[in-house]
Amino acid sequence: MATGRAPRPGLTVRGLWIGLALLTGATTVACSHAGAAGPTSAEAAVSASASPRPTPPEELCARVVVYWSRKVLDSGTYGDYQSMGLSNGQYEILRTVVDAARDVKQRQGASAAEQLMGRRAREGCADWYRTGGPSKGPWQ
Repeated sequence: MATGRAPRPGLTVRGLWIGLALLTGATTVACSHAGAAGPTSAEAAVSASASPRPTPPEELCARVVVYWSRKVLDSGTYGDYQSMGLSNGQYEILRTVVDAARDVKQRQGASAAEQLMGRRAREGCADWYRTGGPSKGPWQ
């Protein structure tokens, strides 16, 4: 009574694999064309704003002077400027900053001394670089 033939088991599995291969190929082609248009405006804005800018030398000077000022203020003793990686001019700024910060720390506390160190280091380094900075001679 059967009028048709029984389906072959290999044919349905083969059809499934062919369908998956076609679907994967179509998806790959569609994705590769979508990315070929280039970055979106949001991606371009992010990459444009992410370009690094060099830190000005007076800012680097202030950072290192503040760092060592904290160490010296806490320890109470000065170290060798060369072992700190400072030039002679930066070391002079450090000594001026720490001397002023010691007085402020005794009278007004550590927070006031911290603020003073940042301010005086920035001022000292800005003045130092305005008048030539380390280019005035070796370790100046």
